[in-house]
Amino acid sequence: MRGIIFSSLLGTAAALFVGAAGGPTSGEARAAPAPPKAKPRKPVAVSAEHKKALAELYGGFKLGMTKDEVIAVFSKQLDERYEDQIKATTDIPSQDRLRRDKKAEVSRLQASYVSFETTKPSPWDVSIVEDEFRHNTDEAMLERWENQRGQNQRRFFFFFEGKLWKMLLSLDVSILPEDKKNFATFQAVMESKYGPAEVDAGRLTWRTPEFDVRAIDKLKSYDSLALVIEDPRVRKRIDVVREAKAPPKKQNNGVIRSVIDVDHNDHPDVKANSNAIDAVIRAQGGTPPKPTP
Repeated sequence: MRGIIFSSLLGTAAALFVGAAGGPTSGEARAAPAPPKAKPRKPVAVSAEHKKALAELYGGFKLGMTKDEVIAVFSKQLDERYEDQIKATTDIPSQDRLRRDKKAEVSRLQASYVSFETTKPSPWDVSIVEDEFRHNTDEAMLERWENQRGQNQRRFFFFFEGKLWKMLLSLDVSILPEDKKNFATFQAVMESKYGPAEVDAGRLTWRTPEFDVRAIDKLKSYDSLALVIEDPRVRKRIDVVREAKAPPKKQNNGVIRSVIDVDHNDHPDVKANSNAIDAVIRAQGGTPPKPTP
């Protein structure tokens, strides 16, 4: 009976000891050896032709723009697109509907703006862009659909200190055959268009002096593919800010580690620890069970 109680109380005991001192103790397990350092990857040169193809990912926008400048460029792009549709019809009600549709698209982009300035959870914390921003680091985002010319993709605009520094395009997965929806096919498609890339764990990277591009395989998690274009100089700055403002990592102190026996080397004598078990139960306002004859 006491063995069962001891096992069920391990979590309770750990909770009671959270406030205890956290420095190294004699009962603490030895630190694991540091993993070997990864060898630096050799940069892959990007040709002028492939750099031009990669630059098309800007989509008419420029890194460094403010939110209002991004919205203004988007509105101008819509003017050009809707102008042809409006000229294609002489029906006044149809023209008015197209103008309303254009205005609604601009309003949707404006309404999509979200600032990650607080620690409050965001709907985007679990999404295809979950790894692309941090909270409380002066970051923000706009999001829009791009469905023209047969495309079915989304463009995310990421801002740091009020300036556009990165865009992510969530691609239409129909570019891959259903029976070949895997990273190998994805890599072949991307490199056929943008040239050889650095390859690392489901990610392809092309680096230029002005911008970096990442192609990310998110087929397993979100049945999607993504392309990211960003300013590498801002990336260095934002990484410093993110590290400085990252929440402290939680570490178990020596008392908790000795209780949970992380190395599975300690097999406590239940009888010898009976007094400690009783103390935990009393601390929780309970009454220790009577010994089993």
